Amino acid sequence: MSDLERSHRLDAEFYSKENQHVLNVLNKLSIKTISDVALVSDGNHMSISEQFCNEGISYYRGQDVHSFFIEQANPICIDEGTYNKSIMLRSHLKKGDVLLSIVGTIGEVSLVTTSNKATCSCKLAILRPNNIDENYLAIYLSSKFGRSQIKKFTRGAVQMGFLLEDMNQIYIPIFPESFQSSIADMVKKAHACLEESKTLYKEAEKLLENELGIDDELFSKKDTVESSVRSFSSVFHDSARIDAEYYQNKYDEYESLIKKYKGGWDLVQNKFNQNKNTLSFSKTEYNYIEIGDIDTSNGSCNYNKVKKEELPANARILVSKGDLLISKVRPYRGAVSIIDFEQEDFIASGAFTVLQKKTDYLLETLQILLRTSLYKDWMLKWNVGTSYPVIKDENILELPIPILPSSIQVKIAEKIQHSFELRKQSKQLLEDAKRMVEEEIEK
Repeated sequence: MSDLERSHRLDAEFYSKENQHVLNVLNKLSIKTISDVALVSDGNHMSISEQFCNEGISYYRGQDVHSFFIEQANPICIDEGTYNKSIMLRSHLKKGDVLLSIVGTIGEVSLVTTSNKATCSCKLAILRPNNIDENYLAIYLSSKFGRSQIKKFTRGAVQMGFLLEDMNQIYIPIFPESFQSSIADMVKKAHACLEESKTLYKEAEKLLENELGIDDELFSKKDTVESSVRSFSSVFHDSARIDAEYYQNKYDEYESLIKKYKGGWDLVQNKFNQNKNTLSFSKTEYNYIEIGDIDTSNGSCNYNKVKKEELPANARILVSKGDLLISKVRPYRGAVSIIDFEQEDFIASGAFTVLQKKTDYLLETLQILLRTSLYKDWMLKWNVGTSYPVIKDENILELPIPILPSSIQVKIAEKIQHSFELRKQSKQLLEDAKRMVEEEIEK
């Protein structure tokens, strides 16, 4: 009993060889606890789901902590009034805060890099450094030494969680300021790469919108209720849909804009092949891409290694580098991404329409096109469902798209490809910083 740590845990996993090794290594260094170097709190505990909206002040939840820089997430929002309630003040975020997911998916880390108004839910711990560099703290918690300790103190059965009080048992090495500064420089360079990547993407998007004549005026009345008259015979001849939303005038305006384009138009299915290849599932694990792996803020995608027996029933499309994934679930979010990984054994969810190059129409152009406000709103025309709207393969394959000049397409593709490279550089810099911390600890 005298050897037990403060929490008096008796479960064998708590004292695993891995956990003991981490503790032994850290005890050889100058260490402090997280509570010593940062103010520890968590986010909002008040139920505010009725105040959620698509525009306003960012409200980060557990699922938003998937990028090292929290501003890369695509969070839900709340209005100014809700944000300013006295009970919400404790969860207001500041530049330099480190966010740690502590419920559900535990141990994911994000850094707050701007002074923009933002807040978060109680599924996130807010660590506000007071005498340590925030970049170093975030990288350390992302390292194997930080993650191992967070995992060690995670508790629960069905709903796993990490208690804030255990932050005074999570140790962090206190290295010289010069070392912390070198880590901070790498993190800042990674952030700069991402910002430049975002700028290039917006330039590509603007280039396309200017070419097509898409501007804010087109959407200024998109939510205005207008009458639209259709004959009963035409309804059943064209779509067999009788819901009024399907016949909103704005959809006619979108179609008219594309079909009047000076370079002409065609259907997606005439310019791209649909990938319907399926797997035989002969291996023990696969690189799996699902809807949640698409970053809707920048169109990038990730993947996870999943054992064959743990793959969901709709994990069936065999994909490879260069395939374009288009989410049929909640299409208004713009989950459209090009696979740029070299790995084999890639499988994607059946909730994607997967397209491959067929003509000289570039995949990067189609990706940008389908992520514009026009197409994200237009694809809602065919959705079925309310809280979980979905569309079908044919709704995407039969979409009219403009035939853009090759010169415009090449410019778009170059910007997107450069944007991809900058994102890779950013990711590599963060990995290098994490490795530097781990190597310094293990010296």
